[in-house]
Amino acid sequence: MRWIPGNRSNNIEDRRGMSIGRGVGIGGTLIALVLSLIFGTDIFTPTTENSGEVAPSANSAPVSSSPREEKLVDFVSFVLDSAQSTWSRILPQQGGARYRDAKLVLFRDAVESACGYAETVTGPFYCPNDEKVYVDLGFFDELSRRFGAPGDFAEAYVLAHELGHHVQKLLGIEGQVRSAMERGGARANKLSVALELQADCFAGVFGHEARQENLLDPGDVEEGLRAAAAVGDDRIQKMTTGRVSPESFTHGSSAQRAAWFKRGFASGRLDDCDTFGRG
Repeated sequence: MRWIPGNRSNNIEDRRGMSIGRGVGIGGTLIALVLSLIFGTDIFTPTTENSGEVAPSANSAPVSSSPREEKLVDFVSFVLDSAQSTWSRILPQQGGARYRDAKLVLFRDAVESACGYAETVTGPFYCPNDEKVYVDLGFFDELSRRFGAPGDFAEAYVLAHELGHHVQKLLGIEGQVRSAMERGGARANKLSVALELQADCFAGVFGHEARQENLLDPGDVEEGLRAAAAVGDDRIQKMTTGRVSPESFTHGSSAQRAAWFKRGFASGRLDDCDTFGRG
């Protein structure tokens, strides 16, 4: 991806020096995946309602960071500002809604959000209650090393997917779907999958605009597609349990995730991201 290190985004909250409880580390991700699949629930997204419990005490310390990590902070800052500039322009045109910026929270090990307490094993997530995206930068090493999806546009896809959830919040989609899911029933998992696939499609819409702005390098699209496929439910289930259980999917199969990202990338239109009505 073509980008120039420069100013840090005003929408970044750097909490890497804040200690909250005791995190289990990035290596625990697959354990959490197994639990998610065994119990048929999505433990990777904190509850969207704050429990009201007292938050764990937080201790702040100076941020210790390597030059490599600081370069990654510069990159996610660039992607954040680029994506939000894109949505500020196209959301009123295509969705009839005004865009307001989300915040990006960088943390290590554990974090407290308006959706509750989360550890690194949660993976990147969006909290609609405070309209913030939460990311432990160590996830990107995991994405490359363990899930076989390296590259800067693979990282950009992850951020664009989470911002896709923010777009869903602004359009009222997220609230409607969460309400339907909370009523329970057999459709809950299907609604979760549709919500996640739409966020993939919205990430593709951002990719389409990035290509129009000449920000993409050769191979970037393939990196994005590889990242989308890498975190498909079927692939993760196969890795962790040796079998695939479609009825427990919460995010969609590798083929579905890649296909919806590709659809959004090809058209650049929100109208082509109706995962609830087709596909």
